[in-house]
Amino acid sequence: MSLRSSLARLAIATAAGVLAGAVAVTPAAASDDWGAEDASRGVFDSQGGGHHDGHHDARLYQGVVTADRLLLRSAPTRGSQVIRAVHRGDVVSIFCKAPGDKVGGNPLWYLLTDGTWAWGAARFIDNIGPAPRWC
Repeated sequence: MSLRSSLARLAIATAAGVLAGAVAVTPAAASDDWGAEDASRGVFDSQGGGHHDGHHDARLYQGVVTADRLLLRSAPTRGSQVIRAVHRGDVVSIFCKAPGDKVGGNPLWYLLTDGTWAWGAARFIDNIGPAPRWC
């Protein structure tokens, strides 16, 4: 087994563990309400995990999609199952980053939490604010 294959398997296993723990602790994490803005208050709701009372939730980071169409996948690899697609200008919620297949020379992938948990190549997602933590 090659080092690259071993690293990809380790990243997938680590992400699966993080995902299982996150879902067990915060079952609403995969709902469509992540970061849903409450227009009456002008802040993000506390169940959504975005902003609440002006404080940022340290569990999530944000990014903006730079590709015309970015396929989000079940693992941080180019050949894994496509879960869904996002488009240029979409703002996405990032849970963490992990190494995976290189895309345009960049080996990092982001685990996104917008409605479904899926991996997006970091090459096509620009951070808004701080860089995401490691998975």
